[in-house]
Parts: sequence; C-alpha cells; structure tokens
Amino acid sequence: MHLTPLPRMMLEPLVRTALLEDLGRAGDITTDAIVPAMAQAAMVLAARQPGVVAGLDLASLAFGLIDPSIEMKVEKPDGSCVASGDVIATLRGPARGLLTGERVALNFLSHLSGIATATSAIVDAVSGHKARIVCTRKTTPGLRALEKYAVRAGGGSNHRFGLDDAVLIKDNHIAIAGGIRPAIERARANVGHLVKIEVEVDTLEQLGEVLALGVEAVLLDNMSPEMLASAVNMVDGRAITEASGRVNPTTAPAIAASGVDLISVGWLTHSAPILDIGLDTIS
Repeated sequence: MHLTPLPRMMLEPLVRTALLEDLGRAGDITTDAIVPAMAQAAMVLAARQPGVVAGLDLASLAFGLIDPSIEMKVEKPDGSCVASGDVIATLRGPARGLLTGERVALNFLSHLSGIATATSAIVDAVSGHKARIVCTRKTTPGLRALEKYAVRAGGGSNHRFGLDDAVLIKDNHIAIAGGIRPAIERARANVGHLVKIEVEVDTLEQLGEVLALGVEAVLLDNMSPEMLASAVNMVDGRAITEASGRVNPTTAPAIAASGVDLISVGWLTHSAPILDIGLDTIS
C-alpha cells in the first residue's frame, strides 16, 4: 500500500497547539525538577496490543519541537500491522525532551492508530467483495485531515472532506426543498459542472425517483442486505451505490455481498478506541 504522508505545514500547527496546551504556564515542572539537564536516554514506542500504525510523523514532530536533537528511527511505518510487544520506533536524545513530549506524541499516535486498526478490521471483513470502506465527516473538530489519513493507513478510503467537496442531498434537504425533484434541480442549477451530486434514500420508491432524474451517486441508508441487493439491481451501474448504517465487522460482509460500491462508516473517526502504545526506556 502506498500511503502519501501529510505535509509538515499541516501537522505542525496541530502539534504546537497540543504541546502548548500540555506545557501550560511553566513547562514540565516534574521532569525539570527530577531529570538532570544533560541526561540522555534511549526509549522505544512499543505496541501493547495488535493493530495498525498511523501518526508517526506527529509523534516525531512532538519530540522534535521540544528538542530538535532527539532522533527517532521508525521500525514500523504508518500502515504497518503490529503485534503486541512490537517496537514501532526507537528514540534517542535528551531525557527531558523525551519525557516532556511523551504524552502529546502518544495521544496522536494512539488515537490515529486506533482509527487505522478499526478501519483495517472492516476492510478485512469485506475482502473478496468490491465494496470499499469509506469514512465520513463525523470527525473530531480540527483533526479531520489526520483522522481521514488514519483511515487510509488502515486500508480505507475517504468520503467528503467538507461541505464544499460535493453535493450530498439528505432527508432534511429534501423535506425543506419540498421533494426530491426540486432538491436535485436546484443543486444542479447552482453548482459547477465538475461537482458530483449524491442523494440519500431509504426506500426503493425514492431510489426510483432519484434514478429517473439522474445523479452520480446514491446513498442507501439503513437498508437491509436484501433491500440493498434490490437497490443495486435497480441502479444497474447508472450511479455509484453507497450503503450506510449499522456497519461493523460482523454486519459488513453481508452488506458488501449486496454488490454496493461503497460502505460508509461514521464511527471509525468518532468512536474508534485507541491502540494502546507505550514509551519505554531501554538500556
């Protein structure tokens, strides 16, 4: 898997904000009181449980912004599968800097690795089917680019990054517009020719109306696998089909077997548990 790293200029402001939040008004008073200024240390970032790694650039920045002389050697790059006990990276440098940067580095690394791990589990569950697993806009405010990167590290794909990526007409848009037809017609009249239009439906009757008007994608919301299969047959390749609702590694195979193109999973970015990763001193 080729995983393009995020630009440093995107990452650094987020890491700086996190470090400033942690350093507060007086810095790391615990470490500064206990650890001699010239003390050196070697440490490893180690997995405490199996999973998929994501967020090492953020961890490296957290340590590097505290002390640029800290060296970090990556053993398991982003996107790698790790077992419990695996060394993800080795760090050497001033002990104070390593201890001060520890929590921010681990917060980013554990959170993003958790998302990558959860994504990988669902991707594996639908292997053998054409469906791709995609995330949504249900992200932590300020961390969307990072969390969507973590989904890619886990083998998933990204849905919209924001409201300006594409038109997604949902039930409230349809209700306020007065129906599916006026909603689609107004969208088509007011967006650029390169902008795709997707419409959310929850019945086959709605799907028939949408298909008659012509759109690029349909969001099949909370349909059973049997209804999804019927919907895919109705669409017959005229639009991209996306399933959503109640998706987990147990339900995903049946959803994918319906023949949909995409399966969107909001909880990957808003509720995935962290991957337990620790920073351990070595001799």
